[in-house]
Amino acid sequence: MGEKHVVRFEPVGVEIEVDEEKTVLRAAAEQGITLMHGCKEGQCAACKSFVLEGDDIELDKYSTFALPDFELDEGFTLLCRAHVYEDVTIELLNYDEEMLRSGHPIQEVKAEVVSKDHVTHDMRHLVLKLVEPTEIAFWPGQYVDIAIPGTEATRSFSMANVSSKESGQLEFVIRCYPDGRFSSFLDTELAVGDQLDVVGPFGVFTLRDGRDSDIVFVGGGAGMAPILSVLRSLAEKKSTRKATYYYGARTQKDLCFEKELYALTEQLPNFTFVPALSEADPDEPWDGEVGLITDIVKQHETDLSETDSYVCGPPPMVEAAMDVLTELGAPEKNIYYDKFTTTGSSEEP
Repeated sequence: MGEKHVVRFEPVGVEIEVDEEKTVLRAAAEQGITLMHGCKEGQCAACKSFVLEGDDIELDKYSTFALPDFELDEGFTLLCRAHVYEDVTIELLNYDEEMLRSGHPIQEVKAEVVSKDHVTHDMRHLVLKLVEPTEIAFWPGQYVDIAIPGTEATRSFSMANVSSKESGQLEFVIRCYPDGRFSSFLDTELAVGDQLDVVGPFGVFTLRDGRDSDIVFVGGGAGMAPILSVLRSLAEKKSTRKATYYYGARTQKDLCFEKELYALTEQLPNFTFVPALSEADPDEPWDGEVGLITDIVKQHETDLSETDSYVCGPPPMVEAAMDVLTELGAPEKNIYYDKFTTTGSSEEP
C-alpha cells in the first residue's frame, strides 16, 4: 500500500483518504461514496471533474476523447484514472448528492455458478451463488465486475435481481459476442459449480427515492438486466408511478423475459411494456411496434420535462436515446445511465 492523502470534493464538502496506489473513484467506492461514473476505464467522461487545489496527480491510460489534452491543461481530470500524491480539492461537475452519500461500500466476493441458461440465441441468464461473503448489498440497477479466471481482465455486468439478502444470489443477463473474451469463456469453459471473483457494486443507474414523477426506460440487448432489476424493485414497493419500458430488439428471437414484463403490468397498475423490432420478419406474426426504439419513443412521447429517464444498452443506442430524450425535454440531470464501453470490435461491454 502507498501513502494516503486527503481528497476533498466540492461543492458537497465530502472528504476521503486515498491511497496512492488506488484511483480516486476506487477509493471513494470502497468508502461508500458514490461518484458519478460509467466505464471506469477513462473512455466515457462520466467522472470528469475539475482540480481546484493540488498539482501532483497522475492519470492511468485514458482516451483523449474523454479528456482532450486542452482540458487536461486547464485542470480537468478523470476520477477513474486519477492517482493523487498530495492533498487535493476536486470540484465535482456531475453529481447526485442523494446518491453520493448513500452508496454501498464495494466488496470482493467469491461466487459459485448455479446456472447459465439461454434466454435468446445470443444472451445468457447467469445465476451466481455468493459463497464468501454470502451477501452483497447493492441498489437495484447497479453492476459488478467479474474477473475472467487466469487473466487480469474483468467485465462489468448489471444485476437483474433486486437484492441478494434472501436468495444469496446474483442474476445477470449477458449478451455473447462472437469471439468476445468473456463470451467465449462463458459459453465454452464456465461450468455449474465453478467459482468466480466478483467486485462491486458500482453504478448510478438506480431509483431515486422520494419522487413520484413518471419514468421512461429505454433499453436494448443486455440492457434488459438493470431495467428488470429496477422494475422488480418497483413491483416489490407496489409503486403507482407511471412507467413505460421501451425495449428494442432486431427480431422476435432477440426478445426475452416478455412473460415476466407483461405480468408486471398486472402488478404495476401504471406500467406499460413497449417492445419494438427493428428487423421484423414479415413471415412471422407480430402485432407490436416496428422500427428503431428511439423512433418508437418519439412516436409515443411528447413532453418528458417532468420525467425520470433510464437508458441502458449498446453504446450507439445509448447515445441515440440520450439525444431523443433531451429533444423531448428530458432534463439531463434526470437521465440516468451506465455507459459501458467495448474493449474491441468483438468484445462484450
